[in-house]
Amino acid sequence: MNVKKYYIETYGCQMNEADSELIAGMLEEFSCRSVDKPGEADVILVNTCTVRENAERRAISRLDQFKSLKKKNPDLILGLLGCVAQRDRGKIISEKPFIDLILGPDSYKHLPEIFNGRKFPLVNVKLSKTEVYEGVTPYRRSKVNAWISIMRGCDKFCSYCIVPYTRGRERSRSIKSIVNEAKKAVGDGYKELTLLGQNVNSYRYENYKFPDLLEAVSNVKEVKRIRFTSPHPNDIDDRMLEVMRDHQNICKHIHLPLQSGSSRVLNLMNRGYDQEKYLSVVKKIRTCLSDVAITTDIIVGFPGETEENFLETLNVMDKVVFDSAFMFKYSPRPGTKASLMKDDVSEDEKADRLTRVIEKQREHTLIRNSAFVGSIQEVLIEDLSKKDPNEKMGRTETNKVVIIKKGDAEIGDLVKVNIEKAVGVSLFGEIV
Repeated sequence: MNVKKYYIETYGCQMNEADSELIAGMLEEFSCRSVDKPGEADVILVNTCTVRENAERRAISRLDQFKSLKKKNPDLILGLLGCVAQRDRGKIISEKPFIDLILGPDSYKHLPEIFNGRKFPLVNVKLSKTEVYEGVTPYRRSKVNAWISIMRGCDKFCSYCIVPYTRGRERSRSIKSIVNEAKKAVGDGYKELTLLGQNVNSYRYENYKFPDLLEAVSNVKEVKRIRFTSPHPNDIDDRMLEVMRDHQNICKHIHLPLQSGSSRVLNLMNRGYDQEKYLSVVKKIRTCLSDVAITTDIIVGFPGETEENFLETLNVMDKVVFDSAFMFKYSPRPGTKASLMKDDVSEDEKADRLTRVIEKQREHTLIRNSAFVGSIQEVLIEDLSKKDPNEKMGRTETNKVVIIKKGDAEIGDLVKVNIEKAVGVSLFGEIV
């Protein structure tokens, strides 16, 4: 075996992070080992995302930088993986012939071929109706949270989103295999599990639906915390909320993408719900789960969005008061229905609307976080603080970031913290 050391760089969403752990797991099975510096690797893999233009651009630029390493090591294998590889394989091969390996999200099981003298370039971007990487053991990087991918693909076909074209149609893993992976993760010391799917609550396997899976995982012994992301508003039902309510180890946090507060724009986006339906889902969630945290995604400047439409988004934000939000300017994704629409909101207007959304969300985050001041919260320690290595960083079950200034705790510990203040997006406190 010639290839011994590998380096993976990941761009994009949690699904890509989980995929990189699957890829690493396959490489580890071939007695390879991970290295932290690309210059030390025999194979460099860049796992890409095409949902956001910036992530795509950064990933491609990174491969250009790695090209120089081939001059020092002619045997170095450079691989492009993921959604950009799926969408642009022909263009990439012609423009960047130094890339040896191009694999789409359903083709990672071809990675062992790089060990058996395969001639390059190796290209496989065939989408699958069945591939869920059953039986592949992830090589996890996190010390605290274990990603568990429960399904792949998407059937929603939002007009701005490329995912159904790069990741294929929805298909789900068996409950048994997911529960077995959960048991192994707990046995390996993980206290928190995160169930992943493009629309995680669209999960279907035989006669089982997402609430059945959620309950099955919650019943695994010693699972302290369960998270899931991201659900679709149309697939949230009473049963899912009841399971969350009745099981203490399921975190009371729901990421509920809004995208726009305008029913007209939501229709153009093909989201499948309007403003009234979205607000009714929020009401249902809060009626069942009184202390739940709700976070969201918002896109500004979608084609055809007027100032009046945008103000509707601000109005919905005021009605919901989200705990936090991921906020973006719209950028066309080639191959989507929206890319055929006239991108008629100027960049200046997009920037102005994004600024206003961010400012409002800062106000709302502070409102939500301030309600925790003076309370005792259970916090899972995730890492050292980025600003001060003497401080620890962790999260509440509602996904609030907590900076802990005093008190002994190790990464992976669950501790009681007295919340003393809220600043920006973070809470600050001391271990009780």
